[in-house]
Amino acid sequence: MATKDNDPLVEVFGGTPWEAEVVKGLLESNNIPAMLKDETMGSITAPYAGLGGEMKVLVNEADYGAALQLIDQKDKDKDE
Repeated sequence: MATKDNDPLVEVFGGTPWEAEVVKGLLESNNIPAMLKDETMGSITAPYAGLGGEMKVLVNEADYGAALQLIDQKDKDKDE
């Protein structure tokens, strides 16, 4: 993932590998580049839920606000 003007990457979500992939797809479908962190460890420890394996979704710092709004809206839509 290329960063914009060398913006630092910031975490916008942490969860199971499946949840992280869904959030990453949501962000990318809205033109917000995203990447996963700890993907390998998450895949290894996934069968041992609760023992680690959380995956993080990272975005450019400049996209942080927009990314959080999309994630919050997804959560609100899920609750309805």
